[in-house]
Amino acid sequence: MPRYHSLGKIPPKRHTQFRKPDGSLYSEQLFGTIGFDGMYTNSYHVHRPTMVKAIKKQYSVAPTIAKQNNIQSYRFRGFQVAPQNDYLQSRKAVLTNSDCTIILAAPKNSLKEYFYKNTDSDELLFVHKGSGTLRTHLGNLDFKYGDYLIIPRGIIYQIDFDTQDNRLFIVESRSPIYTPKRYRNWFGQHLEHSPFCERDIRVPYELETNDQKGDFLIKVKKNDEIIEMVYASHPFDVVGYDGYNYPYAFSIHDFEPITGRIHQPPPVHQTFETDAFVVCSFCPRLYDYHPLSIPAPYNHSNIDSDEVLYYVAGDFMSRNDIDAGHISLHPAGIPHGPHPGAAERSIGKKGSDELAVMVDTFKPLMVTQEAMEIADEDYFKSWL
Repeated sequence: MPRYHSLGKIPPKRHTQFRKPDGSLYSEQLFGTIGFDGMYTNSYHVHRPTMVKAIKKQYSVAPTIAKQNNIQSYRFRGFQVAPQNDYLQSRKAVLTNSDCTIILAAPKNSLKEYFYKNTDSDELLFVHKGSGTLRTHLGNLDFKYGDYLIIPRGIIYQIDFDTQDNRLFIVESRSPIYTPKRYRNWFGQHLEHSPFCERDIRVPYELETNDQKGDFLIKVKKNDEIIEMVYASHPFDVVGYDGYNYPYAFSIHDFEPITGRIHQPPPVHQTFETDAFVVCSFCPRLYDYHPLSIPAPYNHSNIDSDEVLYYVAGDFMSRNDIDAGHISLHPAGIPHGPHPGAAERSIGKKGSDELAVMVDTFKPLMVTQEAMEIADEDYFKSWL
Protein backbone atom coordinates (compact mmCIF):
# COMPACT_ATOMS: atom_id res chain seq x y z
CA MET A 1 0.00 0.00 0.00
CA PRO A 2 -0.57 2.58 -1.45
CA ARG A 3 -2.13 1.35 -4.64
CA TYR A 4 -1.21 2.18 -8.22
CA HIS A 5 -1.95 5.83 -9.00
CA SER A 6 -1.52 7.99 -12.08
CA LEU A 7 -1.82 11.78 -12.27
CA GLY A 8 -1.28 14.19 -15.14
CA LYS A 9 0.15 13.32 -18.56
CA ILE A 10 2.40 10.30 -19.17
CA PRO A 11 3.57 8.48 -22.33
CA PRO A 12 2.10 5.08 -23.28
CA LYS A 13 5.39 3.32 -22.51
CA ARG A 14 7.95 4.11 -19.82
CA HIS A 15 11.54 5.04 -20.78
CA THR A 16 10.40 6.21 -24.23
CA GLN A 17 10.34 9.62 -25.90
CA PHE A 18 7.83 12.01 -24.32
CA ARG A 19 7.96 15.43 -25.93
CA LYS A 20 6.81 18.90 -24.94
CA PRO A 21 4.67 20.99 -27.30
CA ASP A 22 7.89 22.63 -28.60
CA GLY A 23 9.33 19.21 -29.53
CA SER A 24 11.94 18.97 -26.75
CA LEU A 25 11.95 16.05 -24.34
CA TYR A 26 10.43 15.98 -20.89
CA SER A 27 12.91 14.69 -18.28
CA GLU A 28 11.92 11.30 -16.87
CA GLN A 29 12.84 10.44 -13.28
CA LEU A 30 12.54 7.06 -11.58
CA PHE A 31 11.60 7.89 -7.98
CA GLY A 32 12.17 4.61 -6.13
CA THR A 33 13.00 2.98 -2.82
CA ILE A 34 15.09 0.01 -1.62
CA GLY A 35 17.32 0.24 -4.67
CA PHE A 36 15.26 -1.02 -7.59
CA ASP A 37 13.35 -3.51 -5.44
CA GLY A 38 10.82 -1.30 -3.61
CA MET A 39 7.89 0.91 -4.52
CA TYR A 40 8.61 3.43 -7.26
CA THR A 41 7.08 6.12 -9.42
CA ASN A 42 8.04 7.34 -12.88
CA SER A 43 7.66 11.12 -13.08
CA TYR A 44 8.08 13.51 -16.02
CA HIS A 45 9.56 16.96 -15.47
CA VAL A 46 9.57 20.15 -17.51
CA HIS A 47 13.22 20.68 -16.55
CA ARG A 48 16.02 18.34 -15.51
CA PRO A 49 15.59 17.62 -11.77
CA THR A 50 19.38 17.53 -11.36
CA MET A 51 20.38 21.19 -11.83
CA VAL A 52 22.15 22.26 -8.60
CA LYS A 53 23.41 25.86 -8.60
CA ALA A 54 24.86 26.07 -5.09
CA ILE A 55 25.30 24.22 -1.81
CA LYS A 56 25.14 26.55 1.16
CA LYS A 57 24.84 25.97 4.90
CA GLN A 58 25.10 22.53 6.47
CA TYR A 59 24.23 22.00 10.13
CA SER A 60 23.26 19.24 12.55
CA VAL A 61 19.69 18.64 13.74
CA ALA A 62 20.57 15.46 15.65
CA PRO A 63 18.61 15.11 18.90
CA THR A 64 20.42 15.82 22.15
CA ILE A 65 20.12 12.69 24.29
CA ALA A 66 19.31 13.07 28.00
CA LYS A 67 18.73 9.38 28.89
CA GLN A 68 20.26 6.75 26.65
CA ASN A 69 19.42 3.62 28.65
CA ASN A 70 15.98 4.34 30.07
CA ILE A 71 13.68 2.07 32.07
CA GLN A 72 11.56 4.81 33.70
CA SER A 73 7.97 5.43 32.64
CA TYR A 74 7.33 9.05 31.67
CA ARG A 75 4.53 11.41 30.84
CA PHE A 76 5.39 14.34 28.58
CA ARG A 77 3.09 17.36 28.29
CA GLY A 78 3.21 17.89 24.55
CA PHE A 79 1.26 21.13 24.41
CA GLN A 80 4.02 22.75 26.47
CA VAL A 81 6.15 22.74 23.31
CA ALA A 82 6.08 26.40 22.35
CA PRO A 83 4.81 27.38 18.88
CA GLN A 84 7.46 28.69 16.47
CA ASN A 85 7.20 30.51 13.19
CA ASP A 86 9.43 28.27 11.08
CA TYR A 87 8.27 24.75 10.22
CA LEU A 88 11.62 22.98 10.63
CA GLN A 89 12.59 24.91 13.75
CA SER A 90 9.26 23.99 15.31
CA ARG A 91 10.04 20.24 15.11
CA LYS A 92 11.24 19.04 18.53
CA ALA A 93 12.52 15.47 18.81
CA VAL A 94 11.39 13.89 22.10
CA LEU A 95 12.20 10.18 21.65
CA THR A 96 14.62 8.48 19.28
CA ASN A 97 16.51 5.33 18.37
CA SER A 98 18.33 4.09 15.28
CA ASP A 99 15.02 3.19 13.58
CA CYS A 100 12.79 6.18 14.24
CA THR A 101 12.44 9.58 15.85
CA ILE A 102 9.25 10.86 17.48
CA ILE A 103 8.74 14.59 17.10
CA LEU A 104 6.32 17.26 18.34
CA ALA A 105 5.78 20.39 16.27
CA ALA A 106 3.71 23.54 16.63
CA PRO A 107 4.47 25.57 13.46
CA LYS A 108 2.75 28.94 13.25
CA ASN A 109 3.56 29.81 9.66
CA SER A 110 3.16 27.95 6.40
CA LEU A 111 6.29 26.45 4.83
CA LYS A 112 6.69 28.75 1.82
CA GLU A 113 10.16 30.30 2.00
CA TYR A 114 11.91 27.05 1.04
CA PHE A 115 11.20 23.43 0.12
CA TYR A 116 11.95 20.47 2.37
CA LYS A 117 13.15 16.95 1.56
CA ASN A 118 13.89 14.23 4.10
CA THR A 119 16.26 11.68 2.54
CA ASP A 120 16.77 9.80 5.83
CA SER A 121 13.23 8.77 6.60
CA ASP A 122 9.63 8.30 5.62
CA GLU A 123 7.54 10.77 7.60
CA LEU A 124 4.21 10.16 9.30
CA LEU A 125 2.54 13.45 10.22
CA PHE A 126 -0.51 13.19 12.48
CA VAL A 127 -2.54 16.41 12.46
CA HIS A 128 -3.74 17.13 16.00
CA LYS A 129 -4.61 20.76 15.34
CA GLY A 130 -4.86 22.65 12.08
CA SER A 131 -5.82 22.20 8.47
CA GLY A 132 -4.41 23.15 5.10
CA THR A 133 -2.67 21.69 2.06
CA LEU A 134 0.38 19.48 1.77
CA ARG A 135 2.03 20.54 -1.49
CA THR A 136 4.52 18.12 -3.05
CA HIS A 137 6.34 17.53 -6.32
CA LEU A 138 3.95 14.59 -6.87
CA GLY A 139 0.77 16.54 -6.21
CA ASN A 140 -1.25 18.16 -3.45
CA LEU A 141 -3.32 16.80 -0.56
CA ASP A 142 -5.75 18.68 1.67
CA PHE A 143 -5.55 17.81 5.37
CA LYS A 144 -7.44 18.49 8.57
CA TYR A 145 -7.68 17.40 12.21
CA GLY A 146 -7.22 13.66 12.62
CA ASP A 147 -5.37 13.03 9.36
CA TYR A 148 -2.29 10.88 9.00
CA LEU A 149 -0.07 12.19 6.19
CA ILE A 150 2.40 9.59 4.90
CA ILE A 151 5.30 11.27 3.11
CA PRO A 152 7.82 8.80 1.62
CA ARG A 153 11.50 9.68 1.87
CA GLY A 154 12.72 11.92 -0.91
CA ILE A 155 9.40 13.70 -1.44
CA ILE A 156 9.95 17.44 -1.87
CA TYR A 157 7.22 19.33 -0.05
CA GLN A 158 5.81 22.54 1.37
CA ILE A 159 2.85 22.98 3.74
CA ASP A 160 0.15 25.66 3.63
CA PHE A 161 -1.62 26.05 6.99
CA ASP A 162 -5.02 27.73 7.25
CA THR A 163 -4.29 29.22 10.71
CA GLN A 164 -1.38 29.68 13.11
CA ASP A 165 -2.76 27.22 15.68
CA ASN A 166 -1.20 23.95 14.50
CA ARG A 167 -0.04 20.86 16.37
CA LEU A 168 1.65 17.87 14.70
CA PHE A 169 2.76 14.50 16.07
CA ILE A 170 5.49 13.27 13.72
CA VAL A 171 7.27 9.93 13.36
CA GLU A 172 10.35 9.73 11.16
CA SER A 173 11.01 6.15 10.03
CA ARG A 174 14.30 4.87 8.64
CA SER A 175 12.40 2.03 6.93
CA PRO A 176 9.33 2.33 4.66
CA ILE A 177 5.91 2.74 6.26
CA TYR A 178 3.23 0.33 5.03
CA THR A 179 -0.27 -0.71 5.99
CA PRO A 180 -0.29 -4.03 7.91
CA LYS A 181 0.47 -7.00 5.69
CA ARG A 182 -2.11 -9.20 7.43
CA TYR A 183 -4.86 -6.86 6.22
CA ARG A 184 -3.90 -7.32 2.55
CA ASN A 185 -4.30 -10.26 0.17
CA TRP A 186 -1.51 -11.47 -2.15
CA PHE A 187 -2.56 -8.83 -4.72
CA GLY A 188 -2.18 -6.04 -2.15
CA GLN A 189 -5.92 -5.36 -1.83
CA HIS A 190 -7.29 -4.78 1.67
CA LEU A 191 -9.24 -7.76 2.98
CA GLU A 192 -12.82 -7.74 4.24
CA HIS A 193 -11.77 -7.84 7.90
CA SER A 194 -9.41 -4.87 7.54
CA PRO A 195 -10.39 -1.90 9.74
CA PHE A 196 -10.01 0.39 6.71
CA CYS A 197 -9.75 -0.02 2.95
CA GLU A 198 -8.75 1.72 -0.25
CA ARG A 199 -11.82 3.97 -0.19
CA ASP A 200 -10.45 5.60 2.95
CA ILE A 201 -7.07 6.46 1.39
CA ARG A 202 -6.77 9.94 -0.15
CA VAL A 203 -4.21 10.32 -2.93
CA PRO A 204 -2.78 13.50 -4.52
CA TYR A 205 -5.45 15.18 -6.62
CA GLU A 206 -3.61 17.93 -8.52
CA LEU A 207 -0.19 18.83 -9.91
CA GLU A 208 1.11 22.39 -9.86
CA THR A 209 3.56 21.99 -12.80
CA ASN A 210 5.60 25.18 -12.45
CA ASP A 211 7.70 26.01 -15.50
CA GLN A 212 10.15 28.35 -13.77
CA LYS A 213 13.89 28.82 -13.62
CA GLY A 214 15.69 30.78 -10.92
CA ASP A 215 17.01 30.11 -7.41
CA PHE A 216 14.96 27.56 -5.47
CA LEU A 217 16.13 26.66 -1.97
CA ILE A 218 15.61 23.05 -0.84
CA LYS A 219 16.57 22.11 2.70
CA VAL A 220 17.62 18.47 2.51
CA LYS A 221 17.88 16.27 5.59
CA LYS A 222 20.58 13.61 5.40
CA ASN A 223 22.21 11.74 8.29
CA ASP A 224 20.63 14.12 10.84
CA GLU A 225 21.98 17.20 9.09
CA ILE A 226 20.23 19.89 7.07
CA ILE A 227 22.00 20.76 3.82
CA GLU A 228 20.78 23.86 2.00
CA MET A 229 20.83 23.34 -1.78
CA VAL A 230 19.85 25.83 -4.46
CA TYR A 231 18.31 24.37 -7.62
CA ALA A 232 17.97 26.11 -10.97
CA SER A 233 14.36 25.08 -11.62
CA HIS A 234 11.18 24.91 -9.58
CA PRO A 235 10.91 21.50 -7.82
CA PHE A 236 7.18 21.29 -8.63
CA ASP A 237 7.53 20.95 -12.40
CA VAL A 238 6.05 17.45 -12.88
CA VAL A 239 3.55 17.12 -15.73
CA GLY A 240 2.58 13.56 -14.88
CA TYR A 241 3.57 10.38 -13.09
CA ASP A 242 2.41 6.86 -12.31
CA GLY A 243 3.40 4.23 -9.79
CA TYR A 244 3.14 3.34 -6.11
CA ASN A 245 5.54 5.77 -4.43
CA TYR A 246 3.77 9.02 -3.52
CA PRO A 247 2.31 10.77 -0.46
CA TYR A 248 -1.17 9.93 0.77
CA ALA A 249 -3.58 10.72 3.61
CA PHE A 250 -5.74 8.62 5.92
CA SER A 251 -8.02 9.96 8.65
CA ILE A 252 -8.02 8.35 12.08
CA HIS A 253 -11.78 8.97 12.04
CA ASP A 254 -12.08 6.43 9.20
CA PHE A 255 -10.52 3.64 11.26
CA GLU A 256 -13.18 1.03 12.14
CA PRO A 257 -12.30 -0.55 15.51
CA ILE A 258 -12.29 -4.32 15.95
CA THR A 259 -14.09 -5.39 19.14
CA GLY A 260 -14.85 -8.67 20.93
CA ARG A 261 -16.52 -10.30 23.92
CA ILE A 262 -13.35 -9.87 25.99
CA HIS A 263 -10.56 -7.32 25.85
CA GLN A 264 -8.75 -7.27 22.51
CA PRO A 265 -4.93 -6.87 22.37
CA PRO A 266 -3.30 -3.76 20.88
CA PRO A 267 -2.57 -5.33 17.44
CA VAL A 268 -6.28 -5.03 16.54
CA HIS A 269 -5.72 -1.26 16.52
CA GLN A 270 -2.73 -1.45 14.17
CA THR A 271 -2.81 1.06 11.32
CA PHE A 272 0.74 1.14 9.92
CA GLU A 273 3.86 -1.00 10.22
CA THR A 274 7.55 -1.03 9.45
CA ASP A 275 10.18 -3.66 10.15
CA ALA A 276 11.10 -1.73 13.32
CA PHE A 277 7.87 -0.40 14.87
CA VAL A 278 4.08 -0.32 14.51
CA VAL A 279 1.53 2.51 14.70
CA CYS A 280 -1.94 1.92 16.17
CA SER A 281 -5.10 4.05 16.32
CA PHE A 282 -7.23 3.95 19.46
CA CYS A 283 -10.66 5.20 18.40
CA PRO A 284 -14.13 5.44 20.01
CA ARG A 285 -15.52 1.92 20.12
CA LEU A 286 -17.96 -0.40 21.87
CA TYR A 287 -16.51 -2.11 24.91
CA ASP A 288 -16.25 -5.86 25.44
CA TYR A 289 -19.63 -7.56 25.81
CA HIS A 290 -18.89 -10.69 27.84
CA PRO A 291 -21.05 -10.40 30.99
CA LEU A 292 -17.94 -10.51 33.21
CA SER A 293 -15.62 -8.56 30.97
CA ILE A 294 -13.19 -5.93 32.24
CA PRO A 295 -12.84 -3.36 29.42
CA ALA A 296 -9.69 -1.82 30.88
CA PRO A 297 -6.48 -3.44 29.58
CA TYR A 298 -4.79 -6.07 31.70
CA ASN A 299 -1.32 -5.53 33.11
CA HIS A 300 1.32 -6.57 30.63
CA SER A 301 5.09 -6.63 30.48
CA ASN A 302 6.91 -4.69 27.81
CA ILE A 303 9.74 -7.16 27.32
CA ASP A 304 10.48 -6.57 23.65
CA SER A 305 9.21 -3.07 22.88
CA ASP A 306 8.81 0.46 24.16
CA GLU A 307 5.21 1.70 24.09
CA VAL A 308 4.44 5.34 23.30
CA LEU A 309 0.89 6.71 23.48
CA TYR A 310 0.01 10.14 22.15
CA TYR A 311 -3.33 11.29 23.57
CA VAL A 312 -5.49 13.21 21.12
CA ALA A 313 -8.96 13.63 22.63
CA GLY A 314 -11.56 12.15 24.97
CA ASP A 315 -11.21 10.23 28.23
CA PHE A 316 -8.53 7.56 28.05
CA MET A 317 -10.15 5.11 30.45
CA SER A 318 -7.01 3.26 31.59
CA ARG A 319 -5.12 6.40 32.67
CA ASN A 320 -5.57 9.01 35.38
CA ASP A 321 -4.77 12.69 34.86
CA ILE A 322 -4.22 12.53 31.10
CA ASP A 323 -4.98 15.46 28.77
CA ALA A 324 -4.82 16.11 25.04
CA GLY A 325 -1.26 16.37 23.80
CA HIS A 326 0.21 14.25 26.58
CA ILE A 327 2.61 11.44 25.67
CA SER A 328 3.20 8.40 27.86
CA LEU A 329 6.33 6.27 27.54
CA HIS A 330 6.22 2.75 28.99
CA PRO A 331 9.68 1.29 28.29
CA ALA A 332 10.69 -2.28 27.60
CA GLY A 333 11.73 -4.43 30.52
CA ILE A 334 9.02 -3.55 33.06
CA PRO A 335 5.26 -4.22 33.32
CA HIS A 336 2.60 -1.54 33.04
CA GLY A 337 -1.16 -1.47 33.08
CA PRO A 338 -4.21 0.54 34.08
CA HIS A 339 -3.88 3.12 36.82
CA PRO A 340 -5.38 2.28 40.23
CA GLY A 341 -9.18 2.30 40.03
CA ALA A 342 -9.30 2.21 36.21
CA ALA A 343 -10.25 -1.46 35.96
CA GLU A 344 -13.11 -1.01 38.42
CA ARG A 345 -14.33 2.15 36.69
CA SER A 346 -14.45 0.41 33.32
CA ILE A 347 -16.78 -2.42 34.41
CA GLY A 348 -20.28 -1.96 33.03
CA LYS A 349 -19.32 0.86 30.67
CA LYS A 350 -20.69 0.53 27.13
CA GLY A 351 -18.01 2.27 25.11
CA SER A 352 -15.06 4.65 24.94
CA ASP A 353 -14.62 8.11 23.53
CA GLU A 354 -10.82 7.99 23.54
CA LEU A 355 -8.68 8.99 20.58
CA ALA A 356 -4.96 8.25 20.66
CA VAL A 357 -2.01 7.24 18.49
CA MET A 358 0.33 4.50 19.71
CA VAL A 359 3.87 3.76 18.53
CA ASP A 360 5.48 0.50 19.67
CA THR A 361 9.19 0.24 18.85
CA PHE A 362 11.24 -2.95 18.85
CA LYS A 363 14.40 -1.15 19.97
CA PRO A 364 14.59 0.97 23.14
CA LEU A 365 13.92 4.67 22.77
CA MET A 366 16.29 7.30 24.11
CA VAL A 367 14.79 10.32 25.86
CA THR A 368 15.96 13.68 24.53
CA GLN A 369 16.79 16.85 26.41
CA GLU A 370 13.78 18.58 24.83
CA ALA A 371 11.56 15.79 26.17
CA MET A 372 12.90 16.29 29.70
CA GLU A 373 11.84 19.95 29.55
CA ILE A 374 8.18 18.84 29.33
CA ALA A 375 8.48 15.66 31.43
CA ASP A 376 6.53 14.59 34.50
CA GLU A 377 9.35 12.82 36.30
CA ASP A 378 7.03 11.42 38.99
CA TYR A 379 4.73 9.66 36.51
CA PHE A 380 6.32 6.29 37.26
CA LYS A 381 4.87 6.54 40.81
CA SER A 382 1.29 6.89 39.54
CA TRP A 383 0.58 3.16 39.98
CA LEU A 384 1.16 3.27 43.75
